[in-house]
Amino acid sequence: MADTLYDTDLIIIGGGPAGCAAARMAASVGMRSILIEPDRLCRNLYRIPALNNVLGGHTSGPELADSIVAELKSTELCRLELGRHITALHADDDRVTATVATGTRLTSPYAIVATGVGPLQPRDAAWITIPDGVTLPPLWQVEADDAEGRTLLVLGGDRPIGTFLRAHPTTDTRLLVAYPAADAYKIEEIREDRRVTLLPVEHLMLSCEEGTQVSAEAVGQDGARRRVTADAAYLSIGNAPIAPSGDLTRGPDGYCPPTDQHPRVIVAGDLRSARFQRIMTALGSGSEAALHAYYAARELLAQG
Repeated sequence: MADTLYDTDLIIIGGGPAGCAAARMAASVGMRSILIEPDRLCRNLYRIPALNNVLGGHTSGPELADSIVAELKSTELCRLELGRHITALHADDDRVTATVATGTRLTSPYAIVATGVGPLQPRDAAWITIPDGVTLPPLWQVEADDAEGRTLLVLGGDRPIGTFLRAHPTTDTRLLVAYPAADAYKIEEIREDRRVTLLPVEHLMLSCEEGTQVSAEAVGQDGARRRVTADAAYLSIGNAPIAPSGDLTRGPDGYCPPTDQHPRVIVAGDLRSARFQRIMTALGSGSEAALHAYYAARELLAQG
């Protein structure tokens, strides 16, 4: 499908599962692609110690990531541009132009944006108050030895909690999970775990550290106040969409609905919505995005 008017058949922005799947599918139908990723391929997968919702027999994120990366690096029609990021995306009637931070401009008939999400910080969550200068690590950083025999206060009910529990099934720890009403649908998978105590809150104030313990005041969703203490505090408050500036339509929540985009810009993976952030859906949407570009390009050639 090569065309001298463009640098490639397809620009793919983002090297997570969705972007990698898009590049692999594009190659299978003869499309050249350039994949731009500022970090390593599938970087977030390497942080997931246990998997239970993917096909193929993979039981950990690193195992799946290694498999995806190996396949992509053997894909001859995909040119990898790692360690680079896109500063602007512009869509015209006949092409998409992606500007790399180096100043280089890449053109193609279509672009797939699969930049995904990044971790939220306490300052992004109105229901959390923490002292100035205090930083909290994300829950996925906790090792089994750090959790053994300890009580951990977890701020937010996001899905890394379930991953942590599956990865460390025999670890003797207690998780105090403080979560807002908006996270209620996320905590169903951990509700029955005996190591979890759920704390639905309207607001939580991390007030001080006493020796090696963390202290906080939780205002319940019923207005009741209670003091909680733990050996350490960690974040699991979710993610925020990350997208390049330019011709992308964002919803009120910052995500980029696929149906609202320019016809030459295709959104895939976690960037689409907060509710369907799963590895399998990312892989599927990346593959579908590549086929969307392929069939759209064929229709244009037929019309010409």
